[in-house]
Amino acid sequence: MKKLFGTDGVRGVANVYPMTCEMAMQIGRGIAFLVKDKKRRQRIVIGKDTRLSGYMIENALAAGICTMGVDILLVGPLPTPGIAFITTSMRADAGVVISASHNPFQDNGIKIFSGDGFKLPDEQEGAIEDLIFSQKMASLRPVAEELGKAKRIEDARGRYVVFLKYTFPPRYTLDGLHIVLDCAHGAGYVVAPAVFEELGAKVTAIGVHPDGKNINHECGALYPQVMANKVRDLGANLGIALDGDGDRLIIADEQGEIVNGDHIMAICAADLLARKKLRKKTLVATVMSNLGLEKAMARIGGTMVRTRVGDRYVVEEMRKKGYNFGGEQSGHLIFLDYNTTGDGILAALQLLAIMKKQGKPLSELKKIMELFPQVLKNVKTAKRIETTNIPGFDKTVKTMDEKLGEDGRILVRPSGTEPVIRVMVEGEDLDMINGMADELCELIRKADGY
Repeated sequence: MKKLFGTDGVRGVANVYPMTCEMAMQIGRGIAFLVKDKKRRQRIVIGKDTRLSGYMIENALAAGICTMGVDILLVGPLPTPGIAFITTSMRADAGVVISASHNPFQDNGIKIFSGDGFKLPDEQEGAIEDLIFSQKMASLRPVAEELGKAKRIEDARGRYVVFLKYTFPPRYTLDGLHIVLDCAHGAGYVVAPAVFEELGAKVTAIGVHPDGKNINHECGALYPQVMANKVRDLGANLGIALDGDGDRLIIADEQGEIVNGDHIMAICAADLLARKKLRKKTLVATVMSNLGLEKAMARIGGTMVRTRVGDRYVVEEMRKKGYNFGGEQSGHLIFLDYNTTGDGILAALQLLAIMKKQGKPLSELKKIMELFPQVLKNVKTAKRIETTNIPGFDKTVKTMDEKLGEDGRILVRPSGTEPVIRVMVEGEDLDMINGMADELCELIRKADGY
């Protein structure tokens, strides 16, 4: 069992274990130990979002890395995918992101990229934990000229903006488009408006005044209705809402209707398939993606494979099987032809390119797939529960599955970040799937002693 790392790095309340300065320093030392090579000097990129606690964690991480004789490249506030890009562009040995993504400001986290820009696999995260808790690094203290030093990359934002613009087809511009852009007071608050404006769009930017405490607060991808209402009020052509670290997005069409990651994946996969650019004609999604996406892919001659929840597992499947496009319903979209991780700005640019090429608004493009009614309910538990040990639970699920047939499905899984069991039921009849979800939740509550 891992002691520190969850489904997306280390995360928790800032200044409370494990997100303390002491632990951040140890994590820094562990990362540096992994990349250490006596033949040359190593470099690790450190970036962050706009949280107040980012300052102290950044300094603690930097101190830990320097104590192991590894140098640091500081980029300041930059979206997670921007830090992955800078890591590979600078030929660094690793990249570290200080962010808790969509969580409130009082939380923070540490995510790690290897030198190739991909998130560390479970095995290497486990190796860092072993280094920390076994005290193997205690006696390793370089001195004098062997200590590491820090350097700030002043033009990191500009480099990332240029990279993003080059992913947009050069024969198109965004002239004549009005975009509402909600940056969630997060890491994309400077680069995102710059990208769309430099490509010619009129941008109404909101969520671009971070104060260290307002990241994700009633804005961004967690609260897309704010952006959607603004689209409707202003008569804009599109709305884009990023999350705090800019690695995912939620869209609103010109009518102010919210469009999630499943619809965007369907649109982009269909375009790639038509251009013979979708490798193996396959889209990679997670178990949470709507059944309508799977059916849409089959209808256009493609295939969809599912992974466990988490963009890292989508990427792992893509790399393992040679696929190039995948994502999550939550808006993590991974275009491996361009970048190594989910990128909200990049994904929006790919969608805009399709709109330009086809000359259609998003309200038309999204008709490619029809959503099946989906009910998602969370059950908080006082203790860890294996649903297979709940009397009658598996039999109940099997009976429900048979009733739903091919036009429905049931998914029950524990959360990777909190003491919650998530129950998801899909089907054509909303009343029926609601009843099924309630029945399964009640069985879990009884087993937990509620």
